Amino acid sequence: MEIKNSFLKIEIASRGGELRSAQDSGGREYLWQGNSLYWEDRAPNLFPYIARLTNGKYRFKGREYSMEAHGFLHTSELRTVWKRETALRLTLAATEETKRQYPFEFEFFVEYRLEGRRLDICYEVHNTAGLQENKMYFGIGGHPGFQVPLDDGLRFEDYYLEFGGGGSCRRIGFSEDHFITGEEEDFPLPDNRLPLKHELFDDDAIVLRDMSDSLELASRCEGRFVKVCYPQMKYLGIWHAPHTDAPYVCIEPWSSLPSRKGIIEELETQDNLVTLEAGAVYKNNWCIEFGYR
Repeated sequence: MEIKNSFLKIEIASRGGELRSAQDSGGREYLWQGNSLYWEDRAPNLFPYIARLTNGKYRFKGREYSMEAHGFLHTSELRTVWKRETALRLTLAATEETKRQYPFEFEFFVEYRLEGRRLDICYEVHNTAGLQENKMYFGIGGHPGFQVPLDDGLRFEDYYLEFGGGGSCRRIGFSEDHFITGEEEDFPLPDNRLPLKHELFDDDAIVLRDMSDSLELASRCEGRFVKVCYPQMKYLGIWHAPHTDAPYVCIEPWSSLPSRKGIIEELETQDNLVTLEAGAVYKNNWCIEFGYR
């Protein structure tokens, strides 16, 4: 499916509602296009869990459930609610299959809308349970990858990530097998910038909290840039395939965190998850700007 305006042409798949392409009016691709040598995906949407569960399992009301990393949305087929030239709305509702992994009645929506050089993205979750005590617990987020370099003649190391706010943030501690350790440390950002180099990701993702609500991928030269704004997300992942020269970087706004190491989480007590009352609606708006200077 395609939406477009005079500045951008965006392709979106029904599988997971995933962004597949983001091209400017000159045909330049900004979005990572997938490569089995590094990472085959492009921009998955994550729901109802972020990253990994210990042993691929969690517990809810005394019962144990299994779920793959990043939940099931990114492998599910979404239905089109409506489509216009510059906007698209897709949905996924609970089924018997989703309830085997996640025992909640829900309807998920993702809406894409072009405004100039900006792509607005809205996640919307409805708790459709009929009983007042049936709260939902979930995580939600984005996982878009962007080409680095964005312009011909530049290298990965010519780029940096510039944070919109001042000072430092906190880096969440992760184990070698990608679980929360409970440790944190300051993550200084001189001049609000993180220069890119492949070695940054040798320990896998950099996951932050207390960061600014926007991040710009740009180079030291004039050219294309990408700016991601995520004012309602508490956490941010920055990643590419570890120990590689992968020509992309993922900027991942998250509402929550993965499991703690060695602990099969009780969904009701994982304190960073979103809690949604029966009959209530949750919305989270973020955006990506594809620009040139």
